[in-house]
Amino acid sequence: MKSNSIKRLVILALAFSLYSSKVTAQTEPMYSQYMFNMLNINPAYAGSRSVPGMTSLFRKQWLGIPGAPQTSSVSLDMPLNQEKAGLAIQILDDRLGVERTTGAQLNYAYRIKLSEKGILAMGLRFGVLNYRANYSEVSTLTQNDPAFYQNVSGLLPAAGAGVYYMTDQFYAGVSVPSLLQTKLNAQQQADVSSRVNNLHFFATMGGVFKINDDLKLKPSVLMKTVSGAPIEFDFNSNLWLQDKIAFGLSYRTGDAIVGMVEWQMNDQLRFGYDYDYTISKLNPYNQGTHEIMLRYEFGSSRNSYVSPRYF
Repeated sequence: MKSNSIKRLVILALAFSLYSSKVTAQTEPMYSQYMFNMLNINPAYAGSRSVPGMTSLFRKQWLGIPGAPQTSSVSLDMPLNQEKAGLAIQILDDRLGVERTTGAQLNYAYRIKLSEKGILAMGLRFGVLNYRANYSEVSTLTQNDPAFYQNVSGLLPAAGAGVYYMTDQFYAGVSVPSLLQTKLNAQQQADVSSRVNNLHFFATMGGVFKINDDLKLKPSVLMKTVSGAPIEFDFNSNLWLQDKIAFGLSYRTGDAIVGMVEWQMNDQLRFGYDYDYTISKLNPYNQGTHEIMLRYEFGSSRNSYVSPRYF
């Protein structure tokens, strides 16, 4: 085997080992722009923006490393029953090496008005995922390795739950994105069990603070935890300029420093971009991570509230 092929295998093995340690702390796809659309991590967020909206997101992780994670998603969500409920459908495509997971998930949130501005939402998520692994494409050190002869493919059920509280100026949420332990057996059929002993918890909190008529500060934090793994945090702060454009900076513990920008192009269209600079052991082997978000709202949420919706 050529030396450059061996180098690629070493880099890929390092990437997967580090990513698997991340997966121990979170099995869901990673997002840096979670604060722009929390439906990706909490089903209780469905319908929270008061108007129907469509959001697309694309994340290309660790540029320069072959087989590095790549995630795409498109979601459509809307309020129901005079905003007493919310409904959302999400289509996703998540790739890692020779593995690929695609599918659709339905999110439903029941919303309770606790005060004039405070709303508590409880959400559930159900879906079907198609998992595929093309093992025959793997380059191995041992030729004709029988462990990599057969590709696998099958449908897996998915379920999640969450709670989300929000006002015009504050939000907090707790979610378990994956309630089920699913895998394919030797017959490529789904084996499903509860994840009671290995639940992955996400907790989020953030707010908006007015500095003056032109500037607002929007800090937020995301915590990811699971038994047997270190707690991981994303600390973020965005500075809004005239409610039109925001510049932000995030720190993901032990993993990356993130720079981001969000542009409210008009009342309906919002664009977001971030760049993750790796600070882990993978730093010498990649050129960072890019993530792009685009949201279109059918109507203006600004017409329903005195102040713009920041989350």
